[in-house]
Formats: sequence, structure tokens, C-alpha cells
Amino acid sequence: MTEDSSHAAWLRQARSHLRGADPVLARLIDERPDFDPNAWLTQLPPMDLYGALLFQVVGQQLSVPATRRTLGRIEALFGDHLPSPTELLAVDPAKLREAGLSWRKVSTLRDLAERLTDGRLNQDTLTSLPDDELIAELTTVPGIGPWTVQGAMLIALGREDVVLPGDLALRKAVQAAYRLGHIPTQQEVLDIADPWRPYRSLATSYLFSSAFEPASAPPAPSANQIMKGEPR
Repeated sequence: MTEDSSHAAWLRQARSHLRGADPVLARLIDERPDFDPNAWLTQLPPMDLYGALLFQVVGQQLSVPATRRTLGRIEALFGDHLPSPTELLAVDPAKLREAGLSWRKVSTLRDLAERLTDGRLNQDTLTSLPDDELIAELTTVPGIGPWTVQGAMLIALGREDVVLPGDLALRKAVQAAYRLGHIPTQQEVLDIADPWRPYRSLATSYLFSSAFEPASAPPAPSANQIMKGEPR
């Protein structure tokens, strides 16, 4: 089986699971028959784990357009590519500040780069860790929280069962898709997402798509109906 056919088979299986697990996702999936969950990745520069963590740190508390502008200035600083840990440590921190990073973000990225170059952390070892262990390991770095690591897991590692409960855009997408009267808490997002396992990454992609590329459809069942198993 080729890589493309293997991915297609996985995608069919994942979509089938999500359709059966959650009628809201069933609607989102059926509205988007040609949806490519990896299309957004093609709009990003190539990233290893450090690059993806850098991307996520840059994006903390910033809009998508502001993140892209700052990332572009950082790439320009390093010859039109994202820096390796060694390259980042070799540049004057003030240059990173001039590129648009706060001093706190500069400190976080330098701290992470130092740990990756002095042996306290190893990228190959990190990429082989299970999700929970990877999050636990990286969140020991000041300025790196679960949201930062979860995004990097999607971008650099292609992990299949990741949800970002701390992401405000995702929480708003869940609010809209499930017709909630409030922006859900992180725990509410996790509760809604639990039936999606082990395909929470794909479900998350569909929810982001529903927020940025909405399609006309009949009203979705409410979240209370979904979670309580009420008739639909």
C-alpha cells in the first residue's frame, strides 16, 4: 500500500469514527467532502520540533496575521529560514526583540535552545515520547505551556489525537458548532472532545475549518443533547 493510499484509508476510518461518535462532527464532515486536514500545513515553512515550538511561542497572545508578520521578520534575520537552536543562540537577543518578540518570548526561546544544545533536552528523544510525557517534559521550560506544545505536536509531529482546549479560536468554534450560549471552558472542550478519541486532531481541524470556512447547514444538535444522549 502506498503512503497516499494508506493515508486515504486512515482518513476514511477516522471520518467514519467521528461521524458515529458525534452528530455535530458528522454534519461538519458531510458539508466538506473535499476537506484536506493537512492543507493548512502547506502554508507554513518546514519545521522540526524546535521550529514548531518557536512558531507557537511567537503566536502566544497574537493574532494569526501578527504571528505571520513576526515569523517573517525572524526568518529574514536567519537567511529566510527558521533558526536552529544553535543559530538562535548565536544572534544578539536584541535582534530578536527588534523582530517583534517580547523579552519574555526571547528568554523562553533562548532557554529552550540552551537545553537542546547542552544535552538537557534531545529533539530525537522528545519526538519519540508519548503525548503526555512530551507535554510534561517541555512545560518545565518557563513560558511554554500545554497549548504551545500541543500546537507543535500537530505541526511538527503529526500526532493524531491532539486537542487544544486552551486555544480561544477553537473554543469559539466549539461554541458556534455546538450552539452553546457561552464560550466553553477548557474542561468543557475536553468533555465534548472525549468521544473523538483517537482522532481528536482531525476533529479539531474540522472545527477550525467550520469557523474560518463556514458552510450552510441545518441547525446542529445542542451540546446538552450530545452529552446527555437525548433524542435528536
